[in-house]
Amino acid sequence: MAQELLTTFSEQLKGVTLLPSEVSGTFQIAINDEIIFDRKEAGRFPEIKELKKLVRDKIDPEMNLGHTDR
Repeated sequence: MAQELLTTFSEQLKGVTLLPSEVSGTFQIAINDEIIFDRKEAGRFPEIKELKKLVRDKIDPEMNLGHTDR
């Protein structure tokens, strides 16, 4: 997922940081400390298309994601 985000948002993202959690099963995606996806709340892992849309909506809402937007 990290590589997909870096590839899709190569001009917008400076990097992706993976942080280990003390709590087993934790999976959260945050942008500038704002959580945009939490596996515990959703009860599942995000699909990559869903994650790309969530990231896009926060960092560049006008960006066209091509086939991901369909």
